[in-house]
Amino acid sequence: MPSRPCWVEISTRAIEDNFRFLQTLAPPDTELLAVIKADAYGHSLGLCAPAVVHAGARWLGVTSVEEGVAARALCPETGALIMGGIFAGQGAAVIENRLTPVVWEHWQLDELECACRAGGAAPRSLPIHLEVDTGMSRQGVTLDDPAGDALRSSLARFTAASPLRLDGVMTHLYAADEADGAATEQQLRRLRQALEQVAAAGHRAEWLNVGNSAVLLSGRASEIAGLAARYGMKALIRPGLGLYGVAPRFAPEEPGAVAGARPRLNPVLTWKSQVTSVRRVPAGAAVGYNGTFVATEPMRLALVAVGYADGLDRSLGNRFSLLVRGQRAPIAGRISMDQTVIDVTEIPGVEAGDEVVILGQQGGEIITAYDHADASGTIPWEVFTRIGARVRRISS
Repeated sequence: MPSRPCWVEISTRAIEDNFRFLQTLAPPDTELLAVIKADAYGHSLGLCAPAVVHAGARWLGVTSVEEGVAARALCPETGALIMGGIFAGQGAAVIENRLTPVVWEHWQLDELECACRAGGAAPRSLPIHLEVDTGMSRQGVTLDDPAGDALRSSLARFTAASPLRLDGVMTHLYAADEADGAATEQQLRRLRQALEQVAAAGHRAEWLNVGNSAVLLSGRASEIAGLAARYGMKALIRPGLGLYGVAPRFAPEEPGAVAGARPRLNPVLTWKSQVTSVRRVPAGAAVGYNGTFVATEPMRLALVAVGYADGLDRSLGNRFSLLVRGQRAPIAGRISMDQTVIDVTEIPGVEAGDEVVILGQQGGEIITAYDHADASGTIPWEVFTRIGARVRRISS
């Protein structure tokens, strides 16, 4: 049976090209981890994970063990990092599916050790990435205790007899898109202090797991690679937004390297619907819930099969446009749960069945994720991830 005409088209060719381009920005011996968490930022894990692996990705980044299991089924031989950590009772699934968890709490280490011992795992057989909080105050081993006991006690868990192996040291740079780099430099100083403790404890992890799309695009990846090399490690950088064809914005001004790289990224997602019906209304007609739009003259209105349950932000009513017949058609009235009305008075020939672009290009016009984000007061990451599960994702 044909489905309701509201869908997303995913260009797997574009995401492959984006990954390969981002790889060219990384220093030699630096690995990229493709962040495909949250259903590949709403783009479809099933379509995007195999595509980035085909492009050369040897690591995938997911939020949870559940996402890791799904990624493993799609990409059996690719490393899968559980970036959001594990929860109670998930240790056995981590081992069974050969996942690499990020940890920072002792109870997480307890969970994994118990699951390993129950399964008869060999010493140092389960790779772990230990996250260090260098200033974001979200997740990670704290460095705020003057004696460094929190990190020291975590490192003490990785003994020769333990089934756990320190495979990576990870941190999250929370302001890599700030052009002055002051916050990032402060975080990297704290990271160097943590790495000194790791070395002093006699450990040497394989991976220094730091950085995102902003780090790659701004040219700071060489700094991460240099820091990794100083401690006998390799850099693992985690591009997310750039994979999907969108460069982060930098404040207060964009570095030249980013301006040069931005045109090289190809949008991966196009969100479309169709005109359901077209009607004429007289001057004075109220449109939509609560009559927030009233026609000031005779108008032609088109009903589109998309609403806030599909992910079109309700706040865009009366202040955004969609594309039909290659032209911008203003939204008239409030966006409903399942439908939106657009003003096509000035667009000749619009009829039922016409394709409507909600996000993407049609003819010479384009609506970007930043257009949506700016109009609704959010960020492209949320624009992508709020596109509802009922909106079909298809490969274009």
